[in-house]
Amino acid sequence: MVTKLDKTAENVVQLLKARGLTAATAESCTGGLISAEITSVSGSSDVFGFGVCTYANEAKMKLLGVKAETLETVGAVSEETAVQMAEGVRKLSGADIAVSVTGIAGPTGGTPGKPVGTVYIGCSAEGRAYAVRYLFTGKDFPEAKDSREAIRYETALTALETIIKEIQNIRN
Repeated sequence: MVTKLDKTAENVVQLLKARGLTAATAESCTGGLISAEITSVSGSSDVFGFGVCTYANEAKMKLLGVKAETLETVGAVSEETAVQMAEGVRKLSGADIAVSVTGIAGPTGGTPGKPVGTVYIGCSAEGRAYAVRYLFTGKDFPEAKDSREAIRYETALTALETIIKEIQNIRN
């Protein structure tokens, strides 16, 4: 069964190829799902050469250059961490566009200030970097086996859609 996640990943690969661009990912709460979706598309190696799963804070710091101070003051699930992750993987990979995801997929781990479903998606492209906060419920993925999987799917879909938006923003 082809899902909207699969179709969006295919669209990402086609658009990157058409524009001669490359993408990279830094994933925490999705655990490599975004990279898996992209690489499931035939020909993705032309536009995607780099994805890293930095689930632990130590990996975020060592591989992506996320600052210890950031993790200590605002936490792994934050705008600042998502931005630093995206910038770090873009620098490491040399990609034109990099996305990052960090969040709380649940079912545990939420707090009043950061409930389950809180996700930050970061992006770094063409000299700019930003992150957007989302509160996902996973309701758009009834095929998921549980709410955790559904939130991960929703996060991956939104990250892929972020890449599409950035492709459209980059001037050739």
